[in-house]
Amino acid sequence: SQITTLINHKDKPKRSDKTLQAIQRVGQAVNLAVGRFVTVGEAIANENHELKEEMSVACIEARRAGETIAQLTDVASLDHPESDSHITIFTDKTGVVKAARLLLSSVTKVLVLADRIVIKQIITSRNKVLATMEQLEKVSSFQEFVQIFSQFGNEMVEFAHLTGDRQNDLKDEKKKARMAASRAVLEKCTMMLLTASKTCLRHPDCESARINKDGVFHRMRLALEQVIEIVTDSRPNGENEMAPISIYSGIKEFKNKVEGLRENLYFLSKENLSTMLEVILEHTEDFTDSAYTSHEHREHILELSKQAKMELEQLVSVWMQAQNQKTKDLMEDLEVAILKTCQCMNELKREVHSAATSLAADLLKYHMDHMVLKALKITGVEGNLEAVAEYTCKLSEQKEQLVEMCRLLRHVSGTEPLEITCIHAEDTFQVTGPQIISAAETLALHPSSKIAKENLEVFCEAWESQLSDMSMLLREINDVFEGRRGEKRVYLSLPRPGKHNSNLKALKPVKLDTEEQAKIAKLGLELHLLTSDVDSETEKWEDQENEIVQHGQGMSSMAYSMYLFTRGEGLLKTTQDLFHQAEIFATEGTKLASALHAFSDQVHDDDDKPLLLLEAEKLISMCKQLQITAKASVQGKSATFTKVDACILKTRNVMTLLCQLLPLGYRLLRKNQAGNGCLKAAPPWREDRVGTGTNAHAPERRAETYGIKSLENHVTNMTFLESK
Repeated sequence: SQITTLINHKDKPKRSDKTLQAIQRVGQAVNLAVGRFVTVGEAIANENHELKEEMSVACIEARRAGETIAQLTDVASLDHPESDSHITIFTDKTGVVKAARLLLSSVTKVLVLADRIVIKQIITSRNKVLATMEQLEKVSSFQEFVQIFSQFGNEMVEFAHLTGDRQNDLKDEKKKARMAASRAVLEKCTMMLLTASKTCLRHPDCESARINKDGVFHRMRLALEQVIEIVTDSRPNGENEMAPISIYSGIKEFKNKVEGLRENLYFLSKENLSTMLEVILEHTEDFTDSAYTSHEHREHILELSKQAKMELEQLVSVWMQAQNQKTKDLMEDLEVAILKTCQCMNELKREVHSAATSLAADLLKYHMDHMVLKALKITGVEGNLEAVAEYTCKLSEQKEQLVEMCRLLRHVSGTEPLEITCIHAEDTFQVTGPQIISAAETLALHPSSKIAKENLEVFCEAWESQLSDMSMLLREINDVFEGRRGEKRVYLSLPRPGKHNSNLKALKPVKLDTEEQAKIAKLGLELHLLTSDVDSETEKWEDQENEIVQHGQGMSSMAYSMYLFTRGEGLLKTTQDLFHQAEIFATEGTKLASALHAFSDQVHDDDDKPLLLLEAEKLISMCKQLQITAKASVQGKSATFTKVDACILKTRNVMTLLCQLLPLGYRLLRKNQAGNGCLKAAPPWREDRVGTGTNAHAPERRAETYGIKSLENHVTNMTFLESK
């Protein structure tokens, strides 16, 4: 960002002392930052000899470029006659451009090399885990198993730390969700591997015990392989990942194409639209063919599918006429056809969502008592093979129901990360079901075996845990469908328990009582409605990585968490949490204003441009006011409530302004794209972004699913292994 400031600096005949000092400060800041960066790069080079030469060259180039920029911006002495021969940014603008290019390319090279080292560390760690797993598979005595498993546990802890850091660094939400799913499998399987291996060692001639153990090893190897695929961004044998399209995403894309006809009648063919609808309707067969879909839902889905075909036929007819003759009546008919088609698709989406979520709610409620698992444990201890066989059939039926539920939920999950979570849940039920059955059969064959009983408990716990996770997933899917975000995307920089800043320790956390919640409910509701409006505006932008969009989404997510606070829900538990969140919200608003200023520099002059800048200035002012309010010290219950009220009121005002700013920026972007197909130059808010996006402080709830502590406990508890 500092380099962009220098490059975009406009030459003016009259140079004030203030301007000269500012330029010099920027140059020095760049040089100092490069120096710190290069020091880290050189330290990495010394620790990794295979890349030392490449890294050292890149570091030298970066340091040289930083020093050149510092020299060219050393303009404070320009007013003195003896400095006339001194080459500066004013006399050699191309020199600064060259130095900036060299700096950016060398810094990028250092980052890429550092990234290669991190990837290599993860692959090396995975290879160590795999090698130790092979030893564990072949082990034949308890004593040997204890020694090797202790080593395996330490290696898994190291792998967990490395992959956890990598997961937090991933920018792609889809990859992040896949990584979280793989790491969750590894955590659960570590305990399964321990008990399954112990059971196999205790009962070496038992076929069901061997099948049970082999299943765990196989699943762990698949999870390890998936982690490496994500880290290296590759697929085995060069395969392309073909994720099945969900009904939700299909309808969203279809509606976007239909609504695009308002602006351009010729950008796609009628065959394209027909094919898109056919694909969506093929996917609805997953619901209509399912034995678990109610008769009422099936009839409604079939009826809406038929209506969708008719609405599209009518739309295509009017659309073809409008292409030949653009009359006012025809354009009005086209608008009506577009609205009716979109409304029909919305109703279809609502119907499949209702079918999937009602089925899920019913199944989860029905199976939450875990009666089949309890029966398997009891009959297993009794050694009743006939009863175990009867209950394993019931568990298989339950597994089929839950797998089908996951498949249907994936269609209506609404976001790619939630889709991946549904796929992970489906795999978990698919694999864990047979593993419980083999563990129960082993116990029935050896009813007095403590380790066989413990092994069955571990697999049953994994099943119960997944059922519990499904309830949470169902709430998240409903939140997305209803335009709420819930806690899954809340952007928080809150201090975690026990880690509050020293200046906050003296403050007593306060919660709102019922009366105070009632007073502030209306304001909270207004905030909730505004978050939905902002979400709708950000969804219109094609480039979801755009810094304006990301800051807008971050602010909306934070505002939603503040709304939840007014209801006594969500992650903001105390007034101090709310005030801290308000500060972060205001900071994010200031960043958005900066992004809007940078964006306005890239677009051509337009009537909307001055208005955008004016509104951006208003945003800065309002965010400063909010920060002052949030930081103000208050004493007493009444004063605290007044401060809460003021913070939420000012947050609401900022969100209201955001609802005006986002469409204004979008309109300006569309005008420039329509006018000449591109902006004036590569936008700095897209190309030269420093890592300050909204994800920087957002702890992903699923990012911590790989319980390192529990893994370390497995290793510690190895001393209690039976050694007979």
